Amino acid sequence: MQKSKVYFTDKITPEAVIEMYKVLNRELPGKTAVKLHSGEKGNQNYLRPEFLRPMIEYVGGTVVECNTAYDGERNYTDKHIKLIEEHGWSKYFNVDLMDAEGPDLSLKVQNGKVLKENLVGKNITNYDSMLVLSHFKGHPAGGYGGALKQLSIGCASTVGKCLIHSGGTITDQNIVWEHMAEQDIFCESMADAAMTVHQMFGDKIAYVNMMCNLSVDCDCCAVAEDPCMADIGILSSLDPVALDKACMDLIYSSNDPGRGHFIERVESLHGSHTIDAATDLGFGTKEYELIKID
Repeated sequence: MQKSKVYFTDKITPEAVIEMYKVLNRELPGKTAVKLHSGEKGNQNYLRPEFLRPMIEYVGGTVVECNTAYDGERNYTDKHIKLIEEHGWSKYFNVDLMDAEGPDLSLKVQNGKVLKENLVGKNITNYDSMLVLSHFKGHPAGGYGGALKQLSIGCASTVGKCLIHSGGTITDQNIVWEHMAEQDIFCESMADAAMTVHQMFGDKIAYVNMMCNLSVDCDCCAVAEDPCMADIGILSSLDPVALDKACMDLIYSSNDPGRGHFIERVESLHGSHTIDAATDLGFGTKEYELIKID
């Protein structure tokens, strides 16, 4: 597989997000879903709607989310919609909670490592294209969160999230946390799920990762650590595997004093195994050319 192109700028502005999308030279036709993390109640690190508003308006997108599988303010539709309104997303955009009503859509996993199917919010079929806007940061379950996590956990319904976390064995959110898969199996399940969504949209999907507010915790954490590293920049690619790998490489090559804390979180949870598994599945590559955009 030839090297994928990954673009990088150290500018972190709403306008830079648009520029990093435009350099991909990929038109997103028809009705565009914009997958992002809308933030758990109490979280201080998630990217605010005002920051992403110019980008979302540029593609005329609909913000899409799915319910969670853990306790909080996002695990049931009524609470989740209320929080989305509180966080200001509904003020600016049409917002679609894709699994607000069942039944879920089953995406078959072809030659996967763990999963046979990936259950996503059925409303995903309402969209012709997708823009994945990921806040790159650490994560208390996956080690890190980036494009691959947005594709997998992010697009999965509540039941789909249970399947990923349990390695395809549990569908009940009330017991899934007692039956978590071994960590590498979980990472491979995420890669399987990510592949199905990436393949569903084919050449009508694009990815932008924003490396700012670099906490070891995810935006899904109500109580999250403050960022441990200085902001790095914005990266974009048509290859989610290369994109996440490039972000990880920037962490490793950083001289920031908080680098060790971030890497400890990633390595303690085998975060790079998700990238390795996705590479093995063949829908992306770890080989990339990093192209600096001034």
